[in-house]
Amino acid sequence: MKPAHEPGRMLVVDDNRVNRLLLTHALEQNGHHVSTAENGKIGMEMLRAQPFDVLLLDIDMPVMNGFEVLDAMLQDKDLRELPVIMTSASDELDRVVKCIEMGAEDYLVKPLNPVLLRARVNASLEKKRLRDQQRQLFRTFATPEVAEQLLRDGFSLGGKYVTASVMFADIRSFTTLSENQDPSDTIELLNSYFALMFDAITSHHGTVNQMEGDGMMAIFGAPEYQENHRELAARAALEMIELLEAFNEQRAVQKKKQIQIGVGIATGRVIAGYTGTQHRATYTCVGDTVNVAARIQDNTKVVHKPILLDHYTREGLPEDIRVEDLGPAMFKGKQQAIRIYTLTP
Repeated sequence: MKPAHEPGRMLVVDDNRVNRLLLTHALEQNGHHVSTAENGKIGMEMLRAQPFDVLLLDIDMPVMNGFEVLDAMLQDKDLRELPVIMTSASDELDRVVKCIEMGAEDYLVKPLNPVLLRARVNASLEKKRLRDQQRQLFRTFATPEVAEQLLRDGFSLGGKYVTASVMFADIRSFTTLSENQDPSDTIELLNSYFALMFDAITSHHGTVNQMEGDGMMAIFGAPEYQENHRELAARAALEMIELLEAFNEQRAVQKKKQIQIGVGIATGRVIAGYTGTQHRATYTCVGDTVNVAARIQDNTKVVHKPILLDHYTREGLPEDIRVEDLGPAMFKGKQQAIRIYTLTP
């Protein structure tokens, strides 16, 4: 008989060999690929070593029982979303409730009814596939950090105070450049440029949260806190310049105009969170630190340096990052001068 659903990867964990064999046979009859483990400890090792779609888990086992497996899976961000169907000879309500509260998807009483087993497994597979699609969509339209937070905590508008490093980056004289070339060349340039800059930023745990024209804004230290967010932002900026130099070499060979960018970084307390509506929202941050970062980025045009940062960012950098003190500078909206620095490769 042809299975009604696509075959899934099943893991059966049960200390009773007869139960394992019967459950394996029933699942294979429905077209699924089945692996088995004789206790929870071996089952956890297998879950961490290879991907599965559904776990069928006995409760009463030696070494590591079903409750302990559920608890271990809850603590593991890679396993907490895996559908689990509990299988037990006991139909005590307290045990059923405890399993569901600990994250189990379903509960079946032995001996298992083949029709009910097929229905529960297919339902769990469908939920797993929907979750995988949701995760892929999140990662397509959001950074990995934001995607993981959404999958872990869910979505809600609002924010909180965090200490983070904020980066602004902008292509110099982009308007003039775009007006003197074909629109398709401009879009191709932007796509290539953003691909390189995104890679430099995200590889240093930064979150690109705004893009406007040729400019972008990124946050380091939120939504996932990184203690060394100032260093990460600085190293990302240096890599951005390094990648841009290689990009310009390619453009020179193609006899295309080279581009230059300005990068400004400021560190301090910001309000970070999701803004917008329930239908359209973005993760962002606001506050004086954000304004300072934007002003510093604008100042790269004045001092003719590709990277500028404030003194709070400077304080968090290790000795191997070379820094040049450019002295104090006045910025719009600030009563006092801000000491700025530049990075050198």
